[in-house]
Amino acid sequence: MFRPGRILLTGAGGFVGGHLLPALRAAFPDAALIGTAREAAEGAVAGADETLALDLDDPASMPDILAAARPDAVLHLAARADVGASFRDPLAVWRTNLTGTVALAEAVLRVAPAAPFLLASSGEVYGLAFKAGRPVAEDAAPAPANPYAASKAAADLALGEMALRGLRAVRLRPFTHTGPGQTDGFVVAAFAHQVARIEAGLQAPVLRTGALDRWRDFLDVRDVCAAYVAALERAEALPPGIALNICSGTPRRIGDMLDSLLRLSGVEARVEQEAARLRPTDVERVLGDNARAREALGWTPRIPWEDTLRGVLEDWRARVAARQRAG
Repeated sequence: MFRPGRILLTGAGGFVGGHLLPALRAAFPDAALIGTAREAAEGAVAGADETLALDLDDPASMPDILAAARPDAVLHLAARADVGASFRDPLAVWRTNLTGTVALAEAVLRVAPAAPFLLASSGEVYGLAFKAGRPVAEDAAPAPANPYAASKAAADLALGEMALRGLRAVRLRPFTHTGPGQTDGFVVAAFAHQVARIEAGLQAPVLRTGALDRWRDFLDVRDVCAAYVAALERAEALPPGIALNICSGTPRRIGDMLDSLLRLSGVEARVEQEAARLRPTDVERVLGDNARAREALGWTPRIPWEDTLRGVLEDWRARVAARQRAG
């Protein structure tokens, strides 16, 4: 089992990073955890032993940053991940998610060639492949349906090529995941935020939504982090360039998630669909095949979905209450 001494985690201060740092601490108690922030002015990353400034939009800085970090392993989470925002500014998404990722990986190949490079890719790379109506496995051709997904697919392919040149790349393709700490730019958190505001009397009992008749393969963020930890533990045994779907294999209807949150809260509300929340291109049903990850990582999702929804709702209740107290 791989036991790295220094683990570099990009995006450590983000939603997934906030859950992954304690998971890494538990799995690798003797390792130094090095988190990155986009700017030094952001301060230390909570839960990290060291914090480095790393801006993916400044590719020329990558070799010096990697030399300072001296990592034995790199987990690359940092990205522009808001699908809706990717339609509004596609060039920014391509610059960060493709150019920044490739620059970072090239720096790892040059400065720390023995370090495994775990990429948080995305199940979104499959896009239109889901229209076939079957669970999608890793050998499906990428067919991204939005700028975010296209940028992640391009980075994923680039790292596959770099594995042929010696990069110890592991391409992890997590499907949609949620949990406490997520911003309301994502669907479950957006619902929970509105429900919490209605409970607090801060919003009329009207829930504004995008398309509800869509099916997505959802995971709890903690299950995703468990997969990342398992991949790092097994990094030395995994073939360079391997791609692994991190998914539940269970499709869930968006509207049913909203109904469950309303039931958990006891709130009665009218639901209104807003055109601004709809995607110009969309896939009706998403379903992944996780057989390869189960076999390669010994991983399986464990957290009940009802517990996930309850955790997101409780998190937003706490945030809304804190804002009320702050005035």
